[in-house]
Amino acid sequence: MISEFNELSDKIGLLAEMTHALRRENAQLRKDNAALAADNALYVQRMREAQERVEALLEKIPELVQAGLEQAASEAGAYIAENEKEA
Repeated sequence: MISEFNELSDKIGLLAEMTHALRRENAQLRKDNAALAADNALYVQRMREAQERVEALLEKIPELVQAGLEQAASEAGAYIAENEKEA
C-alpha cells in the first residue's frame, strides 16, 4: 500500500513537472508568436508601400512613353533638318 502511494506521489510529481514545462513552453510560444505577428505586420506594410510605388510608376508609363516619342520625333526632325542643310 505504501509503495502504491509512493508510486502515485512520483506520478503526481512528474505530472507537475510536465505541467510547468508545458507552461514555460506555451509562454515562449506566445512570445515567439507575438514577435512573428509584429514581423508580419511590418512586411505587410512594406508590401503595401512597394505596391503603391509600383502603381505610381505604372501610371507614369504612358506619360514617359509619350515624352520619349515626342523627344524622338524632335530629334528626328532636327536630324532631317540638319541633313537637308548639308544636301
